[in-house]
Amino acid sequence: MFEGTYVAVVTPFKDGKVDADAFQKIIENLITNGVDGIVPCGTTGESATLSHEEHVEVVSLAKKFAAGRAKILAGAGSNSTEEALELSQKIADIDVDGLLIITPYYNKPTQEGLYQHFKKVAESVKVPICVYSVPGRTGVEIEVDTLKRLEDDFENIVAIKEATGDLDFTCDVLSDTSLSVLSGNDNLAFPMMTLGGSGVVSVAGNIIPAKVSSMINLCLDREFSKAREIHFECLNLFRKLFLETNPIPVKTAVHLMGMASLEMRLPLCQMTEKNLEIFKRTLKKYNLI
Repeated sequence: MFEGTYVAVVTPFKDGKVDADAFQKIIENLITNGVDGIVPCGTTGESATLSHEEHVEVVSLAKKFAAGRAKILAGAGSNSTEEALELSQKIADIDVDGLLIITPYYNKPTQEGLYQHFKKVAESVKVPICVYSVPGRTGVEIEVDTLKRLEDDFENIVAIKEATGDLDFTCDVLSDTSLSVLSGNDNLAFPMMTLGGSGVVSVAGNIIPAKVSSMINLCLDREFSKAREIHFECLNLFRKLFLETNPIPVKTAVHLMGMASLEMRLPLCQMTEKNLEIFKRTLKKYNLI
């Protein structure tokens, strides 16, 4: 269902509000450079500090600006099942191509609790669902048996954004389920594709969409030698985008490239001067600034 290059797009702000003009330019740049899908309101889009009204606004804008040229896989999760239900239903009404539903954070539910959470959401909407596993953010990891159970029971649970950083886990998901597996880490997208992954939800795609798209398309065409070259070419940038907490570096890059303001919402804040200088040097090496 989901294949290729999806970009976890930043949410630009101006004077405390969503900057629709900047957002349109960012999305236009992504589509022009060959991405297959846009992922608004994910971690990179600062979903944690968006109100529900802003959440709907950002997804609606993404849908409008993409204008059918790229799929919209919209973040709609929460650590509260009732909030996830409410948000998922509102987002589904925008006629998106899919919902990205994160495992509930902070609560640390059991595997049965995770199953019941996704069950509630899957039963409440008809659109395809991509499970989002990022234990480094949430404090909980969904197990392969739970994923298999969800896949067997709900035909609209079709994919996983796999951001555990554990390729051994990826192997188990690929061997034991039929879910589309999208890498949630740019630095692991290439190795994950060689194992049978379907694509990436990319942070780096915000600033090097053509490179990421080319790498993923080469993998889909099984031209792994050429894809490997791009992987190693971009690996340092992939890593530097996590020099501080995501999305601080990528939003800094978007700003330095002239696409949006540097405005972030607390508790996110600007990079330290030391890290900023390191990051600028990296961007210059890639001819981005």
